[in-house]
Amino acid sequence: MELKRIDGGKSFDWGLTSDEYAKYRDIYPPELYEKLRELGVAADGTSWLDLGTGTGILPQNMYNENAFITGVDIAEEQISFARRKAEENGWRINYIVASADSTNLPDRSFDTITAAQCFWYFDREKMKSEISRLIRPNGKFIKVYLTYTLDNEIASKSHQLVKQFNTSWSPASSGAKDMFDDLFDGRITDSFYCDIPFTRESWHGRMCACRGTLASMRKEQFDAWNAAHEKMLREYPKAFTVKHKLYISYFNI
Repeated sequence: MELKRIDGGKSFDWGLTSDEYAKYRDIYPPELYEKLRELGVAADGTSWLDLGTGTGILPQNMYNENAFITGVDIAEEQISFARRKAEENGWRINYIVASADSTNLPDRSFDTITAAQCFWYFDREKMKSEISRLIRPNGKFIKVYLTYTLDNEIASKSHQLVKQFNTSWSPASSGAKDMFDDLFDGRITDSFYCDIPFTRESWHGRMCACRGTLASMRKEQFDAWNAAHEKMLREYPKAFTVKHKLYISYFNI
């Protein structure tokens, strides 16, 4: 994928991070799932679409056999991973390889539509049209964004190390800004801070599964960053927490 507004147009491929993303970025705090349930996501008898589902983290953690759940992503490798995980666990989740702005799903099919960690990658006007087509009357569209904060020393040093090896990487700001975009009328945005636990291994894996590393670095570039980051982490305890900020924006449509 190449987008002029992100990383100066440098290409990236989330499919290259499928294993790491599934293993190390399943870190949403319980408060998120409580809020999504409060908003009606995956409620009994409802139909829910997760756009940009990736390896299926939201549907897996919100699974309800009495809800009709669909996940869409353009990365075939990530959808393949999500399908395998669902099959292994007996989850009835319909995963589809498709562009979020052109799903080819039937009109008025969903009570809730979510987009986590992804909406700023999409064409805003095309997405507005597609969501309007897919959502049922009185349905909800919900965006989620989780980011570490740079007032944590480990996060700050990791962040700067990625920037050192990949100067095109432009993290965080696009996602946070997007949460305050009035895509539809009546936007409600909530946010809160949370401390998320990591080990050296899981934090390293989480940084491997960011757009600035595995998804976009050349092999030799990634190998050099990988070694430097592992060396840096040896200066810190084996387990620690990293402060994050979670945003939830939703619209009643």
